[in-house]
Amino acid sequence: MVDKTWPRIIQGGMGVAISNWRLAHAVAAAGGLGVVSGTGIDTVLIRRLQDGDDGGPVRQALAASPWPELAHDITARYFREGGRGPSEPYVRLPAWTAGPRSRRAALAMMGGFVECWLAKRGHARPIGVNLLTKAPLPNLAVLYGAMSAGVDVVLMGAGIPRDIPKALDRMAGHHAASLRGDIVGGGHFDIVFDPAWTGVAQAAPLRRPPFFPVIGAHSLALLMERKTPGGVEGFIVETARSGGHSAPPRGARHVNRDGEPIYGPRDEVDWQVMRDLGKPFYIAGGYGTQDGLAEAVARGAQGVQVGTLFAYCEESGMDSPLREQVLAAVRRGPVTVRTDPDASPTGFPFKVVRLEGTLSEPATYAARPRRCDLGYLREAYTDSAGSLRFRCAAEPVRAYVAKGGRAEDTVRRQCLCNGLMATAGFAQRLPSGGTEPPILTSGDAILETRNLMRGGRPAYTARDVVRYLTAGRAAPVFAQASQPGAHP
Repeated sequence: MVDKTWPRIIQGGMGVAISNWRLAHAVAAAGGLGVVSGTGIDTVLIRRLQDGDDGGPVRQALAASPWPELAHDITARYFREGGRGPSEPYVRLPAWTAGPRSRRAALAMMGGFVECWLAKRGHARPIGVNLLTKAPLPNLAVLYGAMSAGVDVVLMGAGIPRDIPKALDRMAGHHAASLRGDIVGGGHFDIVFDPAWTGVAQAAPLRRPPFFPVIGAHSLALLMERKTPGGVEGFIVETARSGGHSAPPRGARHVNRDGEPIYGPRDEVDWQVMRDLGKPFYIAGGYGTQDGLAEAVARGAQGVQVGTLFAYCEESGMDSPLREQVLAAVRRGPVTVRTDPDASPTGFPFKVVRLEGTLSEPATYAARPRRCDLGYLREAYTDSAGSLRFRCAAEPVRAYVAKGGRAEDTVRRQCLCNGLMATAGFAQRLPSGGTEPPILTSGDAILETRNLMRGGRPAYTARDVVRYLTAGRAAPVFAQASQPGAHP
């Protein structure tokens, strides 16, 4: 169903911090739906402060939050006037736990608020927030912070986020909400967030934003539509050509000569089913072209979600030297993007750009000592005493096996948490010297950036992307946006 209140273009919610507030703000100004990434946002928040918060936007957002004491405490703890010293590492946060009152939850809540408040500042156009189902522990806190800043849409993929609509309903009334966390081997645990723990009573209810799950199959759309308490307002249908995590192929695993998973007929989307649901949907993954947008609309889609073209624009949160390196490589010739079935600790296929100096190089990967000090993608398990614990297939092999994991599950696993932080310019300094190497993810449409650099242009903007995709036509503007902190 096409709804004229929704735009044709949704910007991808690329993490960590590639889809930052500046990019989302620029996309919204160009007439699309700007989206911020909520993945790792607590770490991003404190690293920006430790880097000196150039121009003061983070501190301005903190000062505008509903939690002044927490804002003051965060600033006092983490802000470094002029930034860290040349050899000073970032302060590390304590590991996430399932406990409801952790300091991490407060930081995640504030991170969600800051990112959305800044993305919405100065205009009344829509802003969305994107999160990963595979990184569940921070999600409720991030969402409550984003809702407190007036976020207009919630998007979530890399899993089946059936609990989110009900949680949004609950948190809109400032009530405690919970998510189901899966335990390896069976069972589950509850992830709980209670706004009352902030110590600040907000009388006015928050606006409950629409929810668009990111799915890889029409069968998941049917599942979400029929069995999701609270319901969904639309869908993002993501093909295997998109960047980041993709759903694994259905059925037995088969790979091609390059070791990439092979997708078959069972993975194809039935667009008639999507149309029959009667809700707006967007197509993502390989549709970030003028022809792709036209094809999506012909299939009944509202429009397209585009990540790759926005990832390399000037407003993107990607570290500038790395972005320039990629665009220079694109201008010279082909750039290889490989769907790696083993890179992610989650076990989901993950798109990786082959680029010198990144973890895509075997030598760079081998030289990095294995560690897990951020832990967003850890899996839950129970130990011999029945206690809930966490482990990551990218941590040291001996430690993973000691926690009951299988050694074969660690082969070729990469630390996406640290690698993606480095890609966004927040690389941790290592005790042995140097910094964490980046890992670069991208969709198959990376060569499409050439069309935005014609005539020898070295770079392009988010507005250029929207104009290119819509062939210069104005994109419809979402009609339900709100100012930061507003409660319609």
